Amino acid sequence: MVSRIERLCIERGLKMTGQRRVIARVLSESGDHPDVEELYRRAADLDRNISIATVYRTVRLLEEKGILERRDFGGGRARYEPTEHGHHHHIIDVESGKVIEFEDAEHERVLHAIAGRLGFDLVSHRLELFGRRRPRGQDKVDE
Repeated sequence: MVSRIERLCIERGLKMTGQRRVIARVLSESGDHPDVEELYRRAADLDRNISIATVYRTVRLLEEKGILERRDFGGGRARYEPTEHGHHHHIIDVESGKVIEFEDAEHERVLHAIAGRLGFDLVSHRLELFGRRRPRGQDKVDE
């Protein structure tokens, strides 16, 4: 079965080597936003012949082709996610580095309204929130 990332690679004319297929599969199955080192660990679990250099070259190529998007969530390492991942935002736990994706229709509505008031049609935006988990029992959101 062809993974979502592999399909995008084929559509954009990339030659799919066995190692690229493994990397594409790992990226497609990732529920998080791996950095290159984590991507390498996961790919090497599936194919011991994959080198870190191959992963770096492949990630760079996928980024150039618009298949992957590089994200900087702090912590000194670029992390990656598929570009065709649907519109969403991120909140990053500053203590653990965990990235949580979310959607918020109200936020979208407000941003479009702001752009409209300023005479623009909104074509793109990013929202990355950085926070610290509240202690248990303090989970309630203030309204």
